[in-house]
Amino acid sequence: MPVTFDDIKSAAAELAGNAVRTPMLHSPKLSEMTGADIYVKFENQQVTNSFKDRGAYIKMSSLSDQERSLGVIAMSAGNHAQAVAHHARRLGIPATIVMPETTPFNKVERTRSHGANVVLSGETLADSQITAEGIIEEKGLILVHPYDDDKIIAGQGTTGMEMLQDQPDLDAIVVPIGGGGIISGTAIAAKHIKSSIEVTGVEVKSFPAMYHALRGEPAKCGGSTLAEGIAVKNVTDRTVSICRQYVDDIRLVDEADIERAVMAFLTHQKTLAEGAGAAGLAAVLSDPDHFRGRKVGLVLCGGNMDARILASVIYRELERELRIVTLRIQIDDRPGVLGRIATLIGENGANILEVAHQRMYLDIPAKGAELEIMIETRDSHHADQIVQLIEAQGFVTRVLDASGGQIQTTAN
Repeated sequence: MPVTFDDIKSAAAELAGNAVRTPMLHSPKLSEMTGADIYVKFENQQVTNSFKDRGAYIKMSSLSDQERSLGVIAMSAGNHAQAVAHHARRLGIPATIVMPETTPFNKVERTRSHGANVVLSGETLADSQITAEGIIEEKGLILVHPYDDDKIIAGQGTTGMEMLQDQPDLDAIVVPIGGGGIISGTAIAAKHIKSSIEVTGVEVKSFPAMYHALRGEPAKCGGSTLAEGIAVKNVTDRTVSICRQYVDDIRLVDEADIERAVMAFLTHQKTLAEGAGAAGLAAVLSDPDHFRGRKVGLVLCGGNMDARILASVIYRELERELRIVTLRIQIDDRPGVLGRIATLIGENGANILEVAHQRMYLDIPAKGAELEIMIETRDSHHADQIVQLIEAQGFVTRVLDASGGQIQTTAN
């Protein structure tokens, strides 16, 4: 095996003072929510808010003076880009970063703020890699690969070593997988320290590259995902072979799982996890029976999320929890009806956010109308109460989901 535990120990010594020794904290609220005993490794507390600081420093600090003078290049959807740019500036190395055109704006600007030359190219990391290879051929820059590199893997592996130093009796570690750098290093360290520990990787269902690679199957990857940091189409022999030897299982989660996990970190842990960073918690939330009663370490691997996307996630989760509810109510089109309904809603503790009348639908009687009211409630039980009170006044009421379809409440 190219990367050994001794390599990871050496990387840990080099990282002292050059990357944050992030906290590993127990989460009573996430534990209550999942039924497992949850501990979180807060890699969102690194300078660039992701674990990528570790591997990027170890790789670039190993370069010779001649290699440093040539400059480095990396392709990244954001976090590796920021880490390479940050440490390149610290080490006095010119850096060029190739990023997909779909990379969130905040990650692009933060990378530029570290002094790197940013090249936006293609829709995916695979497209960016092609561009990066062309620049390397033209200018001779040194590639700092996000995962297919022994130095990178050793640096990322310090995450797993620290987790078991802080919590030696962990039963399982759950790690997000993009290209497989952090799970490779973490698994090597974890299995060396505690051979019985279960190491589980997590990918999104739309990018199951490692899941299928370990099965010798072609992977169909693509589509939009909140977890763009792990939206990787191409894994490499290096990380596949390590995962085959050290990783016990890989789980696939969907977008709703990721969104729920981001919201859980925000509301229960008071910390920001980007989509990829929340993937470990998403896996536990999607199959709590597997983890129930066990001591589980989660790698919150990154916290870089665009504010607009975060606002959308919060809003969507409030809708899923029926804390924001759209009601479609059939009414007689006459004065005073809206006032009656608005008074009833207000007197029972809900807040009206939006109101709209629909009079021209052909399935509405000529003397009738449909009233759409978006309300804010305390929880799903409160939403049910509001619906029951409106229907008790003789109004036929439907609760709509975000796409306009009807969803079920105890009232209907």
